[in-house]
Amino acid sequence: MPKDKIITAVDIGSSKITTVIALSPENSLPNIIGVSTVPSRGLKKGQVVDIEEAVLALTQSLEAAERMAGYSVGSAFVTTDGTHIESQNSKGVVAVGSPSGEISQEDVMRVVEAARAISLPSSKEILHVIPRYFVIDSQSGIKDPIGMNGVRLEVETHIITGATTALRNIAKCASLVGVDIEGMVFAGLASAYSVLSDTERELGVVLVDFGGGTTDITIFTDGSPVKSAVLPIGAKNITNDLAIGLRISLDSAEKIKLALSQAPKVAIEMDEEGNAQDKKESDKLDLAGLSIEEDLRNVSKKTLTDGIIKPRLREILNMVKLEIQKSNYGGLTPSGVVITGGGGQTAGIVDLAKQELGMPVRIGNPRGATGLIDEIASPSFASSLGLIIYGHEFQTDDVRLPLVGRIQIKGALTRGVSWIKSILP
Repeated sequence: MPKDKIITAVDIGSSKITTVIALSPENSLPNIIGVSTVPSRGLKKGQVVDIEEAVLALTQSLEAAERMAGYSVGSAFVTTDGTHIESQNSKGVVAVGSPSGEISQEDVMRVVEAARAISLPSSKEILHVIPRYFVIDSQSGIKDPIGMNGVRLEVETHIITGATTALRNIAKCASLVGVDIEGMVFAGLASAYSVLSDTERELGVVLVDFGGGTTDITIFTDGSPVKSAVLPIGAKNITNDLAIGLRISLDSAEKIKLALSQAPKVAIEMDEEGNAQDKKESDKLDLAGLSIEEDLRNVSKKTLTDGIIKPRLREILNMVKLEIQKSNYGGLTPSGVVITGGGGQTAGIVDLAKQELGMPVRIGNPRGATGLIDEIASPSFASSLGLIIYGHEFQTDDVRLPLVGRIQIKGALTRGVSWIKSILP
């Protein structure tokens, strides 16, 4: 019986660094055996600003996850984020090489490579090249063209690029910790693996990964991404607003924000006839159990939510709305909006998003794994679990989405079919 492969995912975010270790059986879901989350240091809005601090935080997260799992990490999948992430759609065209007109994996590899030939500044590198669909002669919408017959083969791809310096700095942090990068994945794309259903991706959906320092937007139609963007604003801005409005520290503001985000506990009381009825919830926020240093007495939940949190949320949602409008895909997303990430737990975000975006909205909780799933059941771990699922699905392939986008092929004659399956949506 073959030994299960170990997959490690490291989500390097602006507010936290999460390491997840999982066993990857061939015919079942990945099994989470180690989880660790530490506060992020040395990073700002998804990019490394202090390598030494980032390495210390990364080391702390890795060691804690290794102790829990009982395994030593040698390689890992990591996320990348930041406003340097951009995307565009590109087409490639080649002539079918076989005299009989049968399309082979080599033809698909050539047409995907042709689509990569885009004009990029020297400071940018290709992070992902994702084939959306193929066209054989005049027949469009083909997902897997291998074995079909034709003369002309086209492909429509979604290309995600990133700044060379930002990607290299993350790679350097990993190398200083002694970890090889198996694949670097855009955080918004990683979240899609764990929170979106196949039906949502096929019908069309907008995924909003509301993180601490950034907000990632990924739009899917026909089963594959068509637009990826990053906004330089996140849940930390809400914390800052609370700190300024209440004149308290950022730590205290974060505690209050988390307390407001929790589901209200409705007390039950008995009426005169002995029937149970819901007791009206108090508008006052209980600060006694939050260990806040400042001397705050009466704090109204409604005032904090309507006066401080909602205006900032409305601003962020309007920025999301503008990105959807600029993409020209807003009318092709009947599945609506799926909000995930730590900011997705902010009080009142679902109702406000429905109002501002004019689409169905739901909170995306990560799924698709077994084991210690209670540790990563909240939306803030969507990217972490998405990386695990990504590595699990492509564990048997030699070709992954590499740091700079160069396709690495080992044993193309024997592994070509597996590679084609790994890049198809």
